[in-house]
Amino acid sequence: MWRNIFRRIIESCDYLLATSEEIREVALELYAHPRSEVMTNAVDTERFAPLDATERASGGRRRLVVPRRLFPKNGVEYLVRAMPLICEVADVEACIVGDGPERERLEALAVELGVAERVEFLGARSNRDMPAILNHAEVAVVPSLMEATSIAALEAMACGVPVAASAVGGLPEIIDQDVGALFEPADPGALATAVVDLLERGSLRELGREGRRRVVANWSLERMVNRHIEIYNELLDETKT
Repeated sequence: MWRNIFRRIIESCDYLLATSEEIREVALELYAHPRSEVMTNAVDTERFAPLDATERASGGRRRLVVPRRLFPKNGVEYLVRAMPLICEVADVEACIVGDGPERERLEALAVELGVAERVEFLGARSNRDMPAILNHAEVAVVPSLMEATSIAALEAMACGVPVAASAVGGLPEIIDQDVGALFEPADPGALATAVVDLLERGSLRELGREGRRRVVANWSLERMVNRHIEIYNELLDETKT
């Protein structure tokens, strides 16, 4: 029933925009629309920008940031399960930013695994707070089990923070070895390996700069707005002929 409904919706539109190539392909399987493109969600690159090096945190443990709400699909459980493995080889702490129904279970899991002192649950934070939180981390982790493209990952990249993300949905469309690392979803070992490899590469700043460059060039609010205007003008011109 839903396939038929979605097919009619797609068929009726003048132009098809999808937030990832994966979603575009699914839509085109329902109806081969003649005009379609990927329009990844955009980031405010003025708000989300790198801090001056002197403003970043220094000393102490190396910090991971996990900007994920605590729902099963976001895979935060696997980050918690990976922490004992990561801590075997690196002096690391993880800052989980987000809340949800899994919080109590994940806090208990951290205690069970002996990493409660290494995993901080910050709860929900406003978008205004996120640039500073992201900037005070060395690596952002997006362990999702399903994802279109992640605004949180793009915000981290805009702040010059490399991203380790699960290879699902549209995440491989925005993240590769030049800006971070990909790992198999729901696999704590693979997650731990990806994070440790990033921390040991010694090129986090270069990865961060490339991530920032890509977001500004491809996924800024300005570029998204300009492309929408181009599409609307193209469609409006057709109505005049």
